[in-house]
Amino acid sequence: MNNRASVHFLVAVYACLLFAAVPVLGVGEVSAFHAESQASGATSEDDNKHQEESKDESASRLSDESLPLQIEEVPQRPRLFLEFGDRFLDSGALGPEFTLPTGAVWRPSLWVFGEYRTAVQTFERGFMAGGEMPDDTRTSEWANRLDIFGNLKLSGTERILVAFRPLDRDNRFSGNLFEPEKDFEDELNAVVRTLFFEGDFGEIFPGLDEGDTRALDIGFSVGRQPLLFQEGLLISTGGLGNTDAVGLVRNNLQLPGTSNARLTALYGWDNIYRDDNRLDREAQLFGLFTETDFPFSTISVDLVYIESGDVTGDAYFAGIQGVQRFGFFNTTLAVNTSIPSDLETQQTSRGTLLSGQVSFTPPRTHNLVYLNGYWGIDQFSSAIRGPDQGGPLGRTGILFEAVGLGRFRPVLSNQADDSAGGSLGHQMFFHGGRRQLVMEVGGRKNTVTGTPLSNRGAIAAAARYQHAIGHHFIPRVDFFGEKQEDRNLSYGARLELLMKF
Repeated sequence: MNNRASVHFLVAVYACLLFAAVPVLGVGEVSAFHAESQASGATSEDDNKHQEESKDESASRLSDESLPLQIEEVPQRPRLFLEFGDRFLDSGALGPEFTLPTGAVWRPSLWVFGEYRTAVQTFERGFMAGGEMPDDTRTSEWANRLDIFGNLKLSGTERILVAFRPLDRDNRFSGNLFEPEKDFEDELNAVVRTLFFEGDFGEIFPGLDEGDTRALDIGFSVGRQPLLFQEGLLISTGGLGNTDAVGLVRNNLQLPGTSNARLTALYGWDNIYRDDNRLDREAQLFGLFTETDFPFSTISVDLVYIESGDVTGDAYFAGIQGVQRFGFFNTTLAVNTSIPSDLETQQTSRGTLLSGQVSFTPPRTHNLVYLNGYWGIDQFSSAIRGPDQGGPLGRTGILFEAVGLGRFRPVLSNQADDSAGGSLGHQMFFHGGRRQLVMEVGGRKNTVTGTPLSNRGAIAAAARYQHAIGHHFIPRVDFFGEKQEDRNLSYGARLELLMKF
């Protein structure tokens, strides 16, 4: 299949998905409403007069009509698996409390909750064009993942959180492999993935600042905790790669020309996974992270230093990101860079990643149309990437994201080395937001020259449909097709059930 035929094929797939979605988008309901409006006949003179007057008013003007509380539209609170003490999002009398010697008042509540993911998935990876089809290009499996959380809420600012993932470890998931060979995988474990305490000094020691004038509201967290900075481009630990760290955060800083600023200092001493998604037992992390709200944008500036042994190497990392709105468009622009202090290694390489996201909501809808892109200059490496996080391009679109369950890999590689690419998608919401359809096309192209990978590229299309059932269940279906240069077509599908408890 040549490149032009591949483009035509993917465009046809995308068009079929679009037309298949028309019944789900409520077109019949819109037509019925239009017919009902025509059948209602002429409006009254008062209605006509009101319509003429409203033409002179701004469409964004708030109505003068008062409305009662819409209590009937508030959903019932979701019940957690176990609740001791004050129940989650419940009303009624408060539970028993006690006072610490410091003067802080704690009212403990224990909530146990989580989610279970199970999926049947299959995919066929394209083989070299013109060659014989290997026997192991197709992978089919049943994979499972269970996340269990225990949240000991002590007050409005203090808590202890513990989490387990008993069905997977080291990116291997319990389940059944059907192809290319049959195998049962048992990854049952009791490893603690998350365990940290967080609080606020000013709330724990209220007597030190009774007038709340000494700026002692300094937040802190200590323990094995999830980290996410630069929206996952710079640091993304995921659930398996949570770092043993201590952090201090000062919020509500008032700087000239800003409405708010936040400063975070972080030190990590263990369980640090590097850019290759592997554990580096010698690594230590030192980080300084800021986020500032300007009238025109929210700017994040982050600096990280990783100190490690000679094998993996030390390195400096920096990122700057701006989130803003231009007219009808939401935009995010980011620049992240990595600089080894000495020689480059598999875990630490030199490079820069430029990325951008633009989205808008079409008129008279709650949908989202988005265009995301990136340009990887040389070989950018993230400071921390958990074993289930893949590369830094996961937020570029559903074609690039890591599924986080089983062997199902991103449709397009989410590694940014010497390449450029992007995605164009349409996210549609209907039935009160309880159903969602995403359709996306995208591609990437290698920019390196003088190697066997020179100018190699790929294009792809994907669709995802998910539907909330009650408070606890979300079935999800994914399809994709991808064509790489010099390779035959790749395709696959997966069916997942997510249960929240």
